[in-house]
Amino acid sequence: MDRRFKYLWDRQVVYRRDPITDKPDEETDVYMFYKEGTHQCYDLFRSKAKITTWKSFYWHMMVLWHLNPEWKDEDALTVATYLAYKPNGFTTFNMNKWNIARLVRDVSALDLEMPPQNKLRKIIFKPSCGLDKIEKLKIVGKLIGRLRGVQKEDIYETMLLFSDSDQKITIAKLADNLSVTPRTIHRHMCDELKQVKEELNEEINI
Repeated sequence: MDRRFKYLWDRQVVYRRDPITDKPDEETDVYMFYKEGTHQCYDLFRSKAKITTWKSFYWHMMVLWHLNPEWKDEDALTVATYLAYKPNGFTTFNMNKWNIARLVRDVSALDLEMPPQNKLRKIIFKPSCGLDKIEKLKIVGKLIGRLRGVQKEDIYETMLLFSDSDQKITIAKLADNLSVTPRTIHRHMCDELKQVKEELNEEINI
């Protein structure tokens, strides 16, 4: 089921932000490249994978409230209720209104000026880059190939691009795109990456 973004657009909900203080080592018209990576890029809902756990939903709401600091509790509750309704395409499960309200109360008690923990990103494609997913995969492979060794974050980024291209993610494809051996990919495939790989492949098969 496709996500219904119009609700968020109509309410001008911010769910994407480029790094603020981290500066790219290389920048072109289509991408920004951070050799050591950056934690400052937030880009919710960019992959086909939906929110599958309560923990993930909690993190999404932390990020959304951080990116929309003008929100009051009722604003956060309205958006959380919309995202939690499974037919809207953002989650794989429904949540009752009491649990949603409790989550919003818990998140509101946090220091929302502090950036929530975030995955490391090395390559950030600009929204107006005009590249298709295959072209992006080639750029990722080329840029990561310059670095010494492949990291978990590089595998994660490549998996998202394969998923967006409706390609099944395999160890062989990851190794080929990142110019490493399948053994190297296996060595870096932690439990979290294995779960992401499984979830993304399930989305392709739906």
